[in-house]
Amino acid sequence: MTVSSDSATGVRTADRIVNEDDRSMWSAQAPIGGDAASIIDVVLEGGPTNLPTELRSRRISPAEDKIKVRHYGGYEHFERDSVRGADELPVVFRWTGRTRIAE
Repeated sequence: MTVSSDSATGVRTADRIVNEDDRSMWSAQAPIGGDAASIIDVVLEGGPTNLPTELRSRRISPAEDKIKVRHYGGYEHFERDSVRGADELPVVFRWTGRTRIAE
């Protein structure tokens, strides 16, 4: 009879951080619930010029009026542009300000 060793003891799967990948720090998109057709495309305008392009387009719930994006030790805040028509896509959110993360 051969004695087997458990090779899976070094595998980390239940941790919040798996293989140095802290997914809790990722910016959260709106949860998809129910009907996926209720998700809309939005564009973020204004704010810091060094905000990456990939953060400036998102898919969110149409009920959202504000978006908060984590950026360089703070949050950039965007609010829905009420000037545009409701049927225009993508929906534009304009930068309204920045808050810093408390240490």
